[in-house]
Amino acid sequence: MIRCWQLGLPATFHRIRTALLPLALLVPGPIAPCARAQVTDLWFEDVTAASGIDFTHCDGSSGAHYLVEAVASGMASFDYDRDGLVDVYFLNGSNLEGSDYRPAPTNALYRNLGEFRFTDASHASGLADAGFGLGAAVGDIDNDGFSDVYINNYGANRLYHNNGDGTFTPWIDDVLACGHKVGGGVAMLDIEGDGDLDIYVANYIQFSYAIPASEFRGRTVYGGPLLYPKEPDDLLRNEGDGTFTNISQSAGIAEEAEWGMGVIALDYDDDGDTDIFVANDSTKNFLWENDGTGRFTEVGLLTGLAFDHRGDPQGSMGVDAADVNNDGLLDLFQTAATTHHMATSQNVGSGFFQDATLRWGAGKGTYYPVNWGVAYADFDNDGDRDVFIANGHIHDNMDDLDDTVSFRIANQVLENQGGRRLVDVSAMAGPGMAVEESSRGLVVEDLNLDGKMDVVVLNIRSRPTVLANRARRSRHWIAVELVGVHSNRDAAGSRVWVESGGKTQVLDVHCGRGYQGHFGSRLHFGLDDAAGVDRIRVRWHAGAEQTVENPAVDTLVQIVEPHSVPTR
Repeated sequence: MIRCWQLGLPATFHRIRTALLPLALLVPGPIAPCARAQVTDLWFEDVTAASGIDFTHCDGSSGAHYLVEAVASGMASFDYDRDGLVDVYFLNGSNLEGSDYRPAPTNALYRNLGEFRFTDASHASGLADAGFGLGAAVGDIDNDGFSDVYINNYGANRLYHNNGDGTFTPWIDDVLACGHKVGGGVAMLDIEGDGDLDIYVANYIQFSYAIPASEFRGRTVYGGPLLYPKEPDDLLRNEGDGTFTNISQSAGIAEEAEWGMGVIALDYDDDGDTDIFVANDSTKNFLWENDGTGRFTEVGLLTGLAFDHRGDPQGSMGVDAADVNNDGLLDLFQTAATTHHMATSQNVGSGFFQDATLRWGAGKGTYYPVNWGVAYADFDNDGDRDVFIANGHIHDNMDDLDDTVSFRIANQVLENQGGRRLVDVSAMAGPGMAVEESSRGLVVEDLNLDGKMDVVVLNIRSRPTVLANRARRSRHWIAVELVGVHSNRDAAGSRVWVESGGKTQVLDVHCGRGYQGHFGSRLHFGLDDAAGVDRIRVRWHAGAEQTVENPAVDTLVQIVEPHSVPTR
């Protein structure tokens, strides 16, 4: 068995971390047996063939096994033309040294026509970027009502301005390029509360063609990130006049460097400003705590998010946030490399997290696959968050090296059973879960507006997979879209509570999440057996609070921030 770029860590680090936690948090909860579910309402159908999506991902490979090939690519979903249907955007690789793909690969935007039918709008929109795409985030940078796209490349990064007519124009500012690095995930957030979105850019490695690939059992395989110097991440401040300033040094971000991959911005300590979590490969994760002015301190070790329950790094890939057990606190889920369990980090309050992977059962069946994309979503609308995971090995010749693991394998879905267990139901969740590819990024959206969350997966060196959610049981639901006025237009960093049937659910608005991608700008809440919603409460990022009583269900509810001046 290949042990992919795992980095050992002295047990001393675990002792230091646990010494900082309250004693009560060190007592493990009961660990239930990791049994698979016998029945499930989840059911996914593969509708790729009839979707009109003919994109094929290219990783620029030539047989030389450059590491940047293996980590490509993330993807994004957003309603670029404001027609009410969520569109999908696939990142793509490009030619590397020794390869000559013709025509040259480009990113691809597919416009949603409804009922799982799409049309290629890549060139007509201007989003057929030819860079080596690795990560992306979507947000309204200039608050004009239309979503802009930032692409984190191997090479110069790019920001595309949405012109509001279905086309995009490159944003001209050299700061946005971030120095031609090897990128990871991206998050857009308002770091200092001035009402516009700034950009956090994760960086992966300082790549060089001169560093050779690795050898294993006489075969050439991808060498891991430990072969390459680390690259500090970048933080770009939006000046509000169309220009950006790289404030990585002054904001504290450049003080530490690791191998950055997935990123999500969230208010982990519930103090009203937005913090940043970075899933780092083969080393400790970052949690950047915001002091409210846009100055950050790294607190991953102090909060329990840097390492797993053993004090080991996880080889983290993607990350998403949601309240798994409906206790009002946002938990984190991190995918990981092979021979690592995925990490389910339970928010236990007071700014601390506990590794609940074994207790919640999320480690079952996730140890040997390489997990990339991840999304929390209520796929059966029963009022709790399930988990979809994109799998695929790093090594394209894995089948020749080990007969127990394959390059192309099936993805997984974990059903949330009442906030107590996350159970792998993939084998009984429909033919769509039997598709075997080497998957990377994914998005989760209600693509056909039927109130059920569908999935699109980017597969390396192959076509994507489009999965229609055909859940066996119908339940009520509500979707919420926020429009900021004093807050940024996307309302990133705002929090929404939905009270229904004696249960309260909570979600934050994120711009950037999963494996180096973006999805879920509309917040989706399943209502289980409740026939209606008592109220929706919103805490806007700018500070105002708002309540909507008895909204309609089984529909999208748009809430506009009050025009009165907010106070924190």
